[in-house]
Amino acid sequence: MATAVARPVFVPASRERATAGTLALALAALFALPWALGGGGSALLRAYAGEWTLWPLVAATAAALVTAWRADDRATAILAGGAVIWTFAAGFAAGAKGASFGWGALVSLFALTVAFARAIARRGAFKGDPVVSSIVVVIAALLAIFIFFPVGKVLAAALFDAQGGFAPGLAGERLFASDIWGAGCFGGGTRCGVAINTAMLATVVGFGSTLLGLILALVVQRGGRRYAGVTRLMSILPIVTPPFVIALALVVLFGRTGIVTGWLDAWFSIPRSRWLYGLPGVAIAQLITFSPIAFMILHGALGAISPALEEAAQTLRASRWRVFRTVTWPLLRPALANAFLLGFVESLADFANPIVLAGNFEVLSTKIFFAIAGAQHDPGRAAALAVVLLALTLAAFWLQQRWIGRLSYVTVTGKGDGGIHAKLPGPLWKACFGVAAAWIVFTLVCYAIILTGGFVKDIGRGDMTLTLHHFGQGFGIDFSSPAIFSGSAWDSLFTTVKVAAIAAPLTAIVGLLSAYVITRHRFAGRRTFEFLTMVSFAIPGTVIGVSYIVAFNVAPLELTGGMAILVLCFVFRNMPVGVRAGVAALAQIDRTLDEASSTLRASTRRTLTRVILPLLKPAILATLVFSFTHAMTAVSAVIFLATAKYNLATVYIIGRVEAGEYPLAIAYSSVLIVLMRAVLFAVQRVVGEAKLGRRSTPMMATGG
Repeated sequence: MATAVARPVFVPASRERATAGTLALALAALFALPWALGGGGSALLRAYAGEWTLWPLVAATAAALVTAWRADDRATAILAGGAVIWTFAAGFAAGAKGASFGWGALVSLFALTVAFARAIARRGAFKGDPVVSSIVVVIAALLAIFIFFPVGKVLAAALFDAQGGFAPGLAGERLFASDIWGAGCFGGGTRCGVAINTAMLATVVGFGSTLLGLILALVVQRGGRRYAGVTRLMSILPIVTPPFVIALALVVLFGRTGIVTGWLDAWFSIPRSRWLYGLPGVAIAQLITFSPIAFMILHGALGAISPALEEAAQTLRASRWRVFRTVTWPLLRPALANAFLLGFVESLADFANPIVLAGNFEVLSTKIFFAIAGAQHDPGRAAALAVVLLALTLAAFWLQQRWIGRLSYVTVTGKGDGGIHAKLPGPLWKACFGVAAAWIVFTLVCYAIILTGGFVKDIGRGDMTLTLHHFGQGFGIDFSSPAIFSGSAWDSLFTTVKVAAIAAPLTAIVGLLSAYVITRHRFAGRRTFEFLTMVSFAIPGTVIGVSYIVAFNVAPLELTGGMAILVLCFVFRNMPVGVRAGVAALAQIDRTLDEASSTLRASTRRTLTRVILPLLKPAILATLVFSFTHAMTAVSAVIFLATAKYNLATVYIIGRVEAGEYPLAIAYSSVLIVLMRAVLFAVQRVVGEAKLGRRSTPMMATGG
């Protein structure tokens, strides 16, 4: 009996044509689009002009197109992958003398990467799914270029001297200098090193923000629905708050010429001082800034604790103190560790509050900034400080994992759970309520200072004369024909909105596509890919900024000074949020929907676009909102990347603070708060609010 030789099920003819079409696009880009920034012709013209390194790329692309048309997948993968590797190797080998990649290079390299991914899928990788293969390979390549390459380069930069020579001895001197690790403040009467200062500050803020977040969460979770408004307030504050708002408010209140300082001097003869400028002021500002983040984590964790466990302890006649100490507190361990970690890491990376309040108390983020932007301009020194900052962050992650351990903290199961949470001990409840009330009042006073400070002449000096001068100075409009935006802040605001509007959808696309392949597909290296998508979360923004300056200031990836580097920084800095939002949303979508689509012979692309994406609307909008608002308020990474042409709102405000123009900085901050609150309100109206919970009224009995 004759047997027919069938083609592999994962290699339909349409996909062969798609791979060939992708390579045809790459070849067309090499023939028609400018290869480098600044012109100079296409890759083919430049090759004819004498750039011999482009001939292997053109030849390999043409050969890959032929092999793809013949369905020789092995040869196609080798040629396409080899062309990409050759191009980057030749570009980096040429260094500053070479050309920076332009549109021709970008389009051709992207198409070659997709062709490589499709070819290896046709060979059996990723279970023969070219869509999954393309997503994973392209995103992994982007992460390698825009996260691992720059961070690796900044780590390596610490090993070289100012002339580019390899100097490991100099690296040791930089990393272990006394001004970094000196501990004289613990007994010698001198200052501590910048690493010791940073670690002390981060530890204080980590513990303090976790404690405040826990107190607020206990009041809201154990106080009933009457405190639901606090939940909404605390969840919105960290999103709409520019990172230097609290520092400005504290200066207005407690600075040497501040409102409270003046009252204390006039009423109680307490002399004016500069106590705010140093560890106390920075710690207070960071506690107010980061405590809402800890609150949101612990609020969710408290709500997830099974009431049945606390009721069981009460049934065994345990007191309220014993229930809290032996049941509630141990189950909060992972949330407490995460809250501390976030507070610690955010404090390490914070730039805005220290630049306003640190004074002579040096921390790593500001030290790195002045090593790059200051008169010394020592990138090697900045790289060494960035290595120290990254090491402190990774040490915090390691300690968190050690403290949590391998114990199980699961309390939410598939079983019914209709109990009521145990009440807090009376003294603990009163203490928590008092601290929470005082903290919230103080926080609201700080925000009131910002929202009103732009409307008075000089709130910092007590001149409360009403005026719109500061808004006119920053956001004035000349209505002469034609009308022009005459205020000094308009350019930075327009640039910030433009950058944020471009970065937000790109962040959502990259993050949600990554989440899709992580949750819905099984392939070799899936765990590694998931780790790669999340690793930028562990890298402080200051390190990211320095690494982009070091890596992307020369060919072939010369991006500094343009808008592209700002967009890319925001996309890959905020990408983990999109990934986690997508993973959480996809976990609630039954896989049988994917299976039904596949049963009807829909491709992965069609299933993704017609079935999955419509159900991910809340996650998509949440990612868009976070990415947009974070891009509007970020400062630690982009402080190094902004230029006079592409200035950002936060960098503009920092400049006004350094120049002593506090009223204008306050007015701009209030504009950002109102703008981002309006964005959040609009999104909430579009998305709505999920209302999942128990019935508030009993069901009516029906006869029958």
